[in-house]
Amino acid sequence: MEAHLSSHHRDTIERIFSHPLSHNVEWRQVVSLLDTIGTVTHEHNGKLRIALGPETEVLPAPRGKDVEAQIVVDLRRMLTQAGFGPGGSRPVPDQRARDHGDGQWGEPT
Repeated sequence: MEAHLSSHHRDTIERIFSHPLSHNVEWRQVVSLLDTIGTVTHEHNGKLRIALGPETEVLPAPRGKDVEAQIVVDLRRMLTQAGFGPGGSRPVPDQRARDHGDGQWGEPT
């Protein structure tokens, strides 16, 4: 895991990857983690658009305070591909060309 993560973020990652599946992962903690390691955009319909590593995912807000099981599975996949998985998994390189908003394509300069 990255050194810039707080102990709260590391605890959230541990709960996401715990076996059996933890049902007490709080949505606000997940949003805080994703906001630290990725790009989070709040959409008008209450969903979150998360760009993390090589993929972008739209996640619905849960009905209660805890994250649903399918979202935990999606988070595991995203975190593993971004290099935040258990066992020091290596990140998957992002092969997509992106417009970074400065009128240029590719990596920002």
